[in-house]
Amino acid sequence: MDTITQPTAAATAASDWIAQARALLPLLKAAGPSCDADGELPAQLVDALQEAGLFRLLIPRELGGAEVDLLTFSSVIETVAEGDGSAAWCLGQNAVSNMTAAYLPDGEARQVFANGHTVFAWGAGVQGQAVEAEGGFRVTGKWSFASGSRHATWLGGQSPIVAPDGTQRIEQDGSRAYRTFVFPKAACRVITGWDVIGLRGTGSDSYEINDVFVPESHMFVRTDPAPHPGRLYRIPLAAVYPVAFSSVALGIARGILNAFIDMARGKVPQGLKPMRDSDAIQSILGHAATRLDSARNNLRQTLTEIEGKCLDKGEEVQLRAYTTFAIHEAVAAADVLYHEAGATAILADKPFERRFRDIHAVAQQVQARRANFELMGRRLLGLETGPLFL
Repeated sequence: MDTITQPTAAATAASDWIAQARALLPLLKAAGPSCDADGELPAQLVDALQEAGLFRLLIPRELGGAEVDLLTFSSVIETVAEGDGSAAWCLGQNAVSNMTAAYLPDGEARQVFANGHTVFAWGAGVQGQAVEAEGGFRVTGKWSFASGSRHATWLGGQSPIVAPDGTQRIEQDGSRAYRTFVFPKAACRVITGWDVIGLRGTGSDSYEINDVFVPESHMFVRTDPAPHPGRLYRIPLAAVYPVAFSSVALGIARGILNAFIDMARGKVPQGLKPMRDSDAIQSILGHAATRLDSARNNLRQTLTEIEGKCLDKGEEVQLRAYTTFAIHEAVAAADVLYHEAGATAILADKPFERRFRDIHAVAQQVQARRANFELMGRRLLGLETGPLFL
């Protein structure tokens, strides 16, 4: 059996993980300009995240991971996002993708994660095809929006399964069969060119593979719970992504809130009284903080309720609704504070402009679409909701 290199961070108590993330805030805040300029996280920051063990938050303990609960995971991502949105987005994507470790057979998982520095990433959608072959599949496809893929070592993608004669495989419920396939990044052709207004440092490139053999042991259904016995893995990998991305939004908004408080304590707008003495500013600030705390508390309560459970459809819908709600409320709080910050907010060297762009990039992602609330409405009306997480 392969030996796992046990990172020192694996033994860290759950209560210390937030402190680990908070210790990185100076480095995270300083990395912003580099993230924007280069379209990826600087190597020094990636190394710091690795050293702190944050990429391994959701990996099983026996593989050198931390296997933290979802509430701790959410808090860590939120803390990192206070420092930099791109870093938090990558960390969330990579940490959840690293839950692959709980889906692989034990021997395969030990080989893939043996060095303690394995990082997974993958793109969106169900693309290409996976043709059945002896011992596995020959996979062809192209995927986009692979956040954190520039520092990843493994990539993955979802593809429909077809027989050698091209016939589409069908599940028992009549839907087409597809699986998540994972493969070394070296097997891919990466297509760079990430040029966006927000989350610029995520390096969310596209990549493609052509007729690459993937053994059956490197295939799984990420909308199903993992076969690993740990409590964390009763929740499907795909259902954890919304937790990560809503936590990013809450953290970015928290960063804007803190920056606004610091500014308001000393700023005197032209022709007006000091911001701290303004009844309007006091009310707006209090309202923004309250709605942000409310969204955060809703999410945290939901994560507490589902901890260690195999989710039924109602709980999946609730999780999707509250993660979407958290993103929307975070954006709303950020918007009003950005506006009240006045001209200060548009200056590139101030702590508002990049966060404003980043949180609006978060809001454009599939996890934030208003259609997610439709699922809650359908459930309340007793209608079928269909598949939730892809």
